[in-house]
Amino acid sequence: PLCSNNNPYASFGATLARDEEQNLWSTPHDVTHTEADDDRVLYNMIVVRNQLDKDSEEWQKLNYDIYTLRQTRKEVRNRWKHILEDLGFQKEADSLLSVTKLSIISDSQNMGKARDILLKLSEETNIFPTSWELSERYLFVVDRLIALDAADEFFKMASVIYPKRPSGERVDDSQKAPLC
Repeated sequence: PLCSNNNPYASFGATLARDEEQNLWSTPHDVTHTEADDDRVLYNMIVVRNQLDKDSEEWQKLNYDIYTLRQTRKEVRNRWKHILEDLGFQKEADSLLSVTKLSIISDSQNMGKARDILLKLSEETNIFPTSWELSERYLFVVDRLIALDAADEFFKMASVIYPKRPSGERVDDSQKAPLC
């Protein structure tokens, strides 16, 4: 070739765009996503959106839905992180919430208890939005909390910070119960 591109950063923008499309969680370069059902839904939305004309109404609607889903996931993760930090896991919160394809359940006997606690969290607190389908990701997190003997405290804290409200009633930070 007459011109050579020796710039090691020449493909940086393309890498960022590709990472953004592969990101199925909340932020670019997030390697913690798994191949769960909710990830496949988001991935399929991204694939369909990318096949549409960017000026079309369908593209704009899908793009909004993708953004909304990512923001909801980010909000749920932040709720979990907030509770973990309140329980004293300030330094460990991110690693406790990190779930990859290589993550395993620490003890198979904890699986039933982890499912029960996760279901109880979804039914008796607002840690998840009302339209949220339980994510397998949080089953791993609850398993870790059981191993740390902190699952019951996590549930109690979630009940105080995110109490169940009648549908449609929203809670802002000023209405939340103070932490003990």
